[in-house]
Amino acid sequence: MKKVSTVLVENLKHLGVSHVFGIPGKPLVPLLAELESQDLQFVLTRHESGGGFAAAGYSFNKGLGVALGTSGPGGTNLLTAAGQAKAYHAPTLFITGHPSAKDTGKPQGQDSSMFGTDLVKMFEAVTLFSARVDRGDQMEMFLKHAIEKATIGIKGPVHLSIPMDVLQEEIPSFTVNTPRLPTTFVSNQLDDVVSSLNKAKQPVLLLGKGVHISNAYEEIRCFAEAWQIPVMTTPGGKGSFPTNHPLSLGAFGLGGDEKATTYLEKGIDQMIVVGSKLSDMSLAGFSEVLYPEHLIQFDVDPTFVQKSLPVPALYVQGDIKANLIELNQQSKVNEVIISERKLLEDHRGSTADFQENGKYLSAEIAIKELRKHLPKDTILFGDDGSHTFYAIKHYDIYQPGTFFFDDVFGAMGHAIGYAIGAKLASPETPIICLTGDGCTFMHGMEIATAVDQNLAVLFIVFNNYALDMVDKGMEKMLGHSIGASYHKGLDVQQFAESLGAAAFTCRKAEDIHCSIHQALENLHGPTVIEVMVDKEEIPPILNRV
Repeated sequence: MKKVSTVLVENLKHLGVSHVFGIPGKPLVPLLAELESQDLQFVLTRHESGGGFAAAGYSFNKGLGVALGTSGPGGTNLLTAAGQAKAYHAPTLFITGHPSAKDTGKPQGQDSSMFGTDLVKMFEAVTLFSARVDRGDQMEMFLKHAIEKATIGIKGPVHLSIPMDVLQEEIPSFTVNTPRLPTTFVSNQLDDVVSSLNKAKQPVLLLGKGVHISNAYEEIRCFAEAWQIPVMTTPGGKGSFPTNHPLSLGAFGLGGDEKATTYLEKGIDQMIVVGSKLSDMSLAGFSEVLYPEHLIQFDVDPTFVQKSLPVPALYVQGDIKANLIELNQQSKVNEVIISERKLLEDHRGSTADFQENGKYLSAEIAIKELRKHLPKDTILFGDDGSHTFYAIKHYDIYQPGTFFFDDVFGAMGHAIGYAIGAKLASPETPIICLTGDGCTFMHGMEIATAVDQNLAVLFIVFNNYALDMVDKGMEKMLGHSIGASYHKGLDVQQFAESLGAAAFTCRKAEDIHCSIHQALENLHGPTVIEVMVDKEEIPPILNRV
């Protein structure tokens, strides 16, 4: 017989978890003691949300992330991180503490039951599974359910609320294995897909975040090349296809490329959507005159199929990677009818004539300078704001799977924690976070976590003393902006240095070159590069209705 806390940590180790993120609290003490006893590193973050973000970022490489928060406010602080993990389909186990189960119904501090802050109900909306373990003998079954929900099929966050006295109960030992489906579901519609593609004269591929989730980069490339179909990506799909590939049209939607729009204007008879809900972010600028005649939509989740575009659609359900493997096997090149399709020249606009004034840079030029000096295998986590939409348009992708951005939930500051978790999971990989001053105001304290952990994460902060995306959008809607600029802006360099990070401020292109060079040589802690950008520059976000 072993304590519940002992068996739980044994299972986390068995599932490949080496780091657990969060903030301690009394109900969690038995679990924290067990983490220490079994040499699982507990990473103390500066806020529970930061812990949840880091755990989700960790899961990108490790397959499962774990975040802890105490009862009551510890749990509510994790809710935003759970919502963000759900949007990313990041397999993340959120564990919240709870006062003694035997005292439920009595007045208790930070009560997380139905008599206080009912965390199980709160987490239901932002997870795939949420439950309270009221007895030790429930632990095995509830943990199995949680891990299965987190890692099979749609994937995403799950939540367990575990009272302190339950953690200390003794139960028989058990082992939960990483679930494996006996067979991966492949759609029975693939013959129809081949038939539709053979008839297409002007098709286009639109790639969403699902390509990242299914790790279908090579399958997409083979599919596009076999059928010679031009490829564009949604904001969340950025990074799923190299932008220097001859078939690349760049991005479409918010932060989209003129090249993609110009191609669509020629008239599309078949649009193949892979792993996208087709949200308003992804369809920004997609007017009725651009509608395709027909859709083929690959997705594991049918919820949003045919909800956005009123055109006939063929739904291909199941794992994207598995379906593409089968489709690529069926559609050998010598069996495919391919008409000649010439892509357009690259007509992306340029601000090459922008004159540096010594005070700030063009954000577009800053993005291009960053790309020029960063290693090609750098993994970039884009935060939510104009800074990342500049990158969606202007940051070139050389290797698929090196750019991650969420265009659905959009929690400001989440990329700071995601980059930290990703670096702990992949210490040898160059990891950067592209964020803004508004996001840094919200969750910049997590830079101190990177300092404590000696993580060589590079944080790029675009600073214009405003919530730029909101500011410009409001000006478009109202003719003026309300409450989107800071009366006293953030001095990012001083802030970062106060947390113990190396920091630089860039006002010229040459500054970016020098600071990145120094950052890449700093292997013993984070570097923060503040880029002062032009507040009056118009970001590529105003095509959203």
